[in-house]
Amino acid sequence: MKLSFIIAAVFMCALMIFSERAFPFVLFSKKNPPKLIRIIQKFIPTMVIACLLVYCLKDISFTDENGLYLKGFVPSFSALFVTLGLQLWKKNTLLSILSGTVLYMVLLRIL
Repeated sequence: MKLSFIIAAVFMCALMIFSERAFPFVLFSKKNPPKLIRIIQKFIPTMVIACLLVYCLKDISFTDENGLYLKGFVPSFSALFVTLGLQLWKKNTLLSILSGTVLYMVLLRIL
């Protein structure tokens, strides 16, 4: 592919993403958003986290043919509780997510 085609494609993608992000601000800049939009704004972070939680924990197996299956259960729930505890204690999202991810990866390598 030619460099000019790649540059044009990247520019078009950036323009589309910018347009999608700017659309709500342009649409609601002169007036207050409708009640439905305000409800969605209020609850969408919680809904997204709930969906991610279900997605991450859906394939965990608690037992195998030999008894307790530690490799899937312990790292996932340990990281979940550490992330939840740090978020409630420190209220720092970056610290909570980073700590939970590091703990999960370490426990996957150890167990």
